[in-house]
Amino acid sequence: MAVADASERCQRVVETMSDAIVADEVFFEDLLVGLLAGGHVLIEDVPGTGKTLTARSMATVLGLSFSRVQLTPDLLPADVTGTQVFDQRERAFEFREGPLFANVVLADELNRAPPKTQAALLEAMEEGQVTVEGETHPLATPFFVVATQNPVEQSGTFELPEAQKDRFLLKTSLGYPERDGERSLLERRLDRDAAAPSVDRFLDPDAVRELRDVTETVSVDPDIVDFMLDIARGTRSDRRVRTGVSPRGTQRLLEATRARAVLEGREYVVPDDVTRVAGPVMAHRLVLTPEAEVREVDKDEVLHDVVDGVPVPTVEA
Repeated sequence: MAVADASERCQRVVETMSDAIVADEVFFEDLLVGLLAGGHVLIEDVPGTGKTLTARSMATVLGLSFSRVQLTPDLLPADVTGTQVFDQRERAFEFREGPLFANVVLADELNRAPPKTQAALLEAMEEGQVTVEGETHPLATPFFVVATQNPVEQSGTFELPEAQKDRFLLKTSLGYPERDGERSLLERRLDRDAAAPSVDRFLDPDAVRELRDVTETVSVDPDIVDFMLDIARGTRSDRRVRTGVSPRGTQRLLEATRARAVLEGREYVVPDDVTRVAGPVMAHRLVLTPEAEVREVDKDEVLHDVVDGVPVPTVEA
């Protein structure tokens, strides 16, 4: 598949989802960047903004299987990964797959899951497999986790460890819609009988795998590589940051910029691709100093300052 064809398909996916869900197209593009780059996405938003509908609609448009896990403090790893069940007829144990065995998995309110269950999710996200009673089971391909967390209510939650946050390629949010957008939401509801809007299937798992393969063909100029390295290393020397972006984060930035170039229909990365995805990919990986936290310093602001401090390379098409 050519980059131009991949870009056209991605734009159609964004348009289809925009017709059903009131949200900024940038949000849908962030989800696609995460999918194309082979990563996972963390959505931090207040309840009722359409996170579940977005994940379900995305799976439908892409022709992928969908599963939703409502995470709670009493949820066990086996409730997510699956478990061994004794078959009375066969007189043997057989593995019963958990909700992780789907192409698109919505892990709703991830920070409500206990650490043990979070660890099981971490293996699935990083390795594309789960281990149950010493036996390893591969997950579906593509495998894409969309996790959500509520930034407002903290009662009964378990804060995500830094290692878990680092597993997410990017972090994004829908936010509240503008007044016109929210009015459009009400008008759409009046025009249909069902409470939830519907979308049509456009792609299939093979096509999604092809889209992912296309991103690997995007070229990156050495000056762009240095640009990304300077940004990552700049986060480690900022006085407000205790722990900067890890080497894994730098690699994820590279992967995200290539995916972003595909969305734009280019076979090469430009500096704008880097600056566009730097915030969603890197900000959530920063660990601020206690002093910065007391002053309620915003991580996005820190990253913005770091990016502004790095000279932008000139790359010829």
